[in-house]
This record gives sequence, C-alpha cells and structure tokens, in this order.
Amino acid sequence: MARVVKGFRTLRNHWKKSTLAVCVLSYGSHWLYGKYCDKVVRREACLEAREFGRQLIAPNERLRKATVILNPAAYNGKANSLFEKNAAPILHLAGIEITVVKTDYEGQAKKMLDVMEHTDMLIVAGGDGTLQEVITGLLRRSDQDSFSHIPIGFIPLGSENVLSSSLYILSDNKVKDITSATLSILKGETVPLDVLQIQSETEKPVFALMGLRWGAFRDVSATVSKYWYLGPLKTNAAHWFRTLQEWPLLHDVTVNYLTPTLRPPDSPPHKPPRPNLLYRIIRRLKNYLNPPPQEPPKAEEPEQWEEQKLSSVELFIQTHNRNPVERRIHDSMIICAEADNFTVGEFITVGKQKHHDPTVLTANSTKLEASACRLQLPEDTGGFFNIDNEEYEAMPVEIRLLPRKLHFFISAERRQQLLSHTQ
Repeated sequence: MARVVKGFRTLRNHWKKSTLAVCVLSYGSHWLYGKYCDKVVRREACLEAREFGRQLIAPNERLRKATVILNPAAYNGKANSLFEKNAAPILHLAGIEITVVKTDYEGQAKKMLDVMEHTDMLIVAGGDGTLQEVITGLLRRSDQDSFSHIPIGFIPLGSENVLSSSLYILSDNKVKDITSATLSILKGETVPLDVLQIQSETEKPVFALMGLRWGAFRDVSATVSKYWYLGPLKTNAAHWFRTLQEWPLLHDVTVNYLTPTLRPPDSPPHKPPRPNLLYRIIRRLKNYLNPPPQEPPKAEEPEQWEEQKLSSVELFIQTHNRNPVERRIHDSMIICAEADNFTVGEFITVGKQKHHDPTVLTANSTKLEASACRLQLPEDTGGFFNIDNEEYEAMPVEIRLLPRKLHFFISAERRQQLLSHTQ
C-alpha cells in the first residue's frame, strides 16, 4: 500500500512529465495497434489471393498478363511503397504475370500507352491524374477500338481517388482500400463506364470519366491550400477573400447541345446456341435462291443542335459514372449550371460543400441532359477547366459522350450496394 501511495505522490509532484508520458504512450500504443491491424488486413488478403493462385489451368492455357501503370509520386511520394506492400504480393500470389511500368514525369503515361502491347488487363495504380492520363493515352491510339475492350483495374493510391467510390466500398483505412481494390481485380467482375471526349480546335482530344468543371467554386478550391495557416477556417476564408477581389463572380457561356440518344439494350451475357447444321444449310440455300431485297442506304440526318445562353457561377458537365449500374433509358451527360443570384454568405456556404463534393447542386441550379455539347466562351475569358481534377486552360471545346466505352473492375459488394440505392 505504501508503494501505491508513493507512486501517486510522485505522479502528483511531477504531473507535467506524467502527462507527457501518458500522451506519448497513448499515441505509441495507437500507432502500434494500427500497424498490427494493417498487417492482419494484408495477411487475410494474401490468403484469399492464394486461393486464386492454386486454381488449376489447362495445359494449353497461359498465365494472365497484367500491365501496371504506377505513379510513384502519388500520395506525396508514398505510392510506390503502398503498392509494393499491399497490392504487389496479392497479384503475385494470384498467379498473374505482372509488368510494372513506373512514370517519371507528368504526361508520360500517355506516351507509354502509345507503345503498349496487348495485355489481358490494365491496372492503374495512382490517383485521378494518373487515371486520366492512362485513359487519354488509351483512347488516342489508332487501334483504340480493340484496346478499349481490355478490362481496367484501378488501385487508389493517390490523394484524390474520385472514381474509387463508384467501384469499391471505401473505409478510413488506406491499406484496406488498396487490398480490397486489388482483390476485386482478381475476381474479374466488370462494369461499363461512360467517357467524355473533350476536343478543342487546336489540341488533341482529352478524355474524362467523371466530368469537366469550370467556374468560381473551382477557382477558389484551387487556392484553399494557400490558407493552411488558418486551420479549419481556410475554406471559408478562401471564398470570402475571393468575394473581396471580385463580385459578382459570374461566367457567361453559350451552350450548344444535342438531345440524349436512346440507350440500346444490353447485350445478353451468354451467346445463344448456334443452330444445327441442317438448319444453316437450308437458310443459306433459301437466301441464295431468293435473296432478300436490299434497302437503299439511309441518308444521314444533320445534327439538330439547340442553343442556350447561361450566366452562371459555375458550370459542371458530368457523366453518370457515380452510379454505373443504374439502368437508364437514354445515354446522356448532365450539364449543370449554378444560379447567378448567390449572396456572399450563400457563396461561402455552398463553396465549402462543393470543396468536399463538387457534385453537390443547389435547388436553383439548371440541369440539361445531352449527348454532346459545345461551349462557346467569351474571348477575354481566362481561368482553367478541371477535367477529372486535372487543370487545363479554359477554351472553347466540344464534348461528346462515348457511352459504355471502357470496362472497369468493380467489387460485387459495391455493385449490390449501388443496385439497392436505385430501387
């Protein structure tokens, strides 16, 4: 008992040191427990991947080949370590022949896709910028019709991974997100995604999976990090300072657009059985003796463009890839224009929401659905577009929807979750 009393007396007399020691021990224990949990997640994922590697293949079959485009600079230079620790062991245990190609500078992924040979699957390990470069390089190829059928896997290693929320169930654990995404690639379930082709008069086309954003909220979001010293107030401060520099923050734009097109029915998952030989012979003889009349080719109807002039705080053109399994009647993209009657307080409040989720729309926003659109900007317009979170100089562009152009791996749990939301 005397020792206990002596111990409490020591803690009371040296309470500052005791408090510091408790804080250090608590943080250290929490850090060690987190490392242990990460190790458990890796072990469970590797055990599941080993089952894929133990599956027998026929003598005439070969190992699946995967080309990995890895951006080591993603996530503040930690992407290479995250891939080697969490994703690479799973792919190797699954019995996949992997070719890892690392990028050294911005834009290199586009050049790599020009010379990439055929592969069974393409895996993008990085963030939004890496993914946008890869699909742009892929769809710029002369043989992109055949290469666009290659399934694509996305391992979220970047600081921003917007598409991953459409493909996987995310958590607060980076290791768990990476391992679950890699396992989803092994399971092989895919979903078609729409692509936006963005073409200017002078540049090569750029391709996007999520959308194009242009306006005041985008411009302010790009400057929020400059006010890091204001802590949790930096987002509000950035929007308020912008209103002091210029008000009102309106952008005039002329939008020419085509109405949405009807979505063709989905192809059946299994091909119908081939008719027997006798039926095929009779059908060919019938067509030979009595050929069906040939209809004259239909003349292509000119595109009916509609025009609308908008004065908006921000323009956002996005795909339906937020929920790629949703059944829709039309193939379309959404043109969203925010209202032009914001007060300063409303601009700050809405801007804070849009900084965390750009797809948030106010009740007064204008929404159009189109299969293609042309943006005509005023001549003195400056600023930048955000195309899948990558900056491009703002200029007049034509945007066309390429419906269900690419196929991405998706987890079965996320697919079921998205289907339940649409019901």
